[in-house]
Amino acid sequence: MNQATASQTASVDLVFWVSMAISVTLLVLVTALMIYFVFRYSRRRHPNAEKVEGSTALEILWTVIPTVLVMVIFYFGMEEFHFLRTVPKDAMNVKVTGRMWDWAYEYPNGRRTDTLYVPVDRPVKLTLESVDVLHSFYIPAFRIKEDAVPGRQNYLWFKPQTMGPADVFCAEYCGQSHSYMISKVMVMSQKEFEEWYSGAPAAAAAAAPQPPALALLEKHDCIGCHTLDGIEGVGPTFKGIFGRTVVVVSGGKEQEAVIDEAYLRRAILEPDAEMVKGSTVNMPAPENLSDADLKIIIEYLKTLK
Repeated sequence: MNQATASQTASVDLVFWVSMAISVTLLVLVTALMIYFVFRYSRRRHPNAEKVEGSTALEILWTVIPTVLVMVIFYFGMEEFHFLRTVPKDAMNVKVTGRMWDWAYEYPNGRRTDTLYVPVDRPVKLTLESVDVLHSFYIPAFRIKEDAVPGRQNYLWFKPQTMGPADVFCAEYCGQSHSYMISKVMVMSQKEFEEWYSGAPAAAAAAAPQPPALALLEKHDCIGCHTLDGIEGVGPTFKGIFGRTVVVVSGGKEQEAVIDEAYLRRAILEPDAEMVKGSTVNMPAPENLSDADLKIIIEYLKTLK
């Protein structure tokens, strides 16, 4: 199979339809024989039991035919498996990190996002990791799915052939908010992707530059769970969070806490020290967050009224 020209979606669909056709054919055949035997050998027709001798030819037939069908399914499945596990040499590599409950993407130039941006008609290799439990990276539109396993690296690749967005899901139950673990893959033209990848600012972005704190929130994957517009996501929204009173559980005891600077610092650096009552989110502590960056984030959160 030619990797440069083969349609990955079509090849996976072929395996599916071959397996489906064989399964449906066997289902219809077995069901039809069962119905036939019910009437042909009913007690009314044959009130007295008869001894039936075995048929060597029939036994060979029903052994050989299923074996051939299973080997046909195996052949198509193995061809597709080999295709999916053989990454083209010119593939662009993107690191994908799964955690409860979002996906984070990191590019070779260090850029990190919560949406997967890829160029059309170019192979993309995804190196999969998990920081907590078993996840499964799944893009139905591209017919690809692979597990992200804690403590080891996995991979998959695909070659998008049409532009536009597609949904990314987690196909492995990973906890209470598993259904929120949704992301997007955005397929762009080669020119658009190069401009995005190199960080070339659009006119609107140049007129209204991104606040440093927002860039830090994106860098540390905070936006994947916390929104800025007041809509609750996996975690509480950042809008209006400063000054709010919440009930937290610490050491098995409940107590009220006001979200002030000290609380935000503690919640960011030691997320497991106090859990908001009713929350089951296992938020990881950010890596390589300096004290100066922490202050920028906290000051920014104070402005989100």
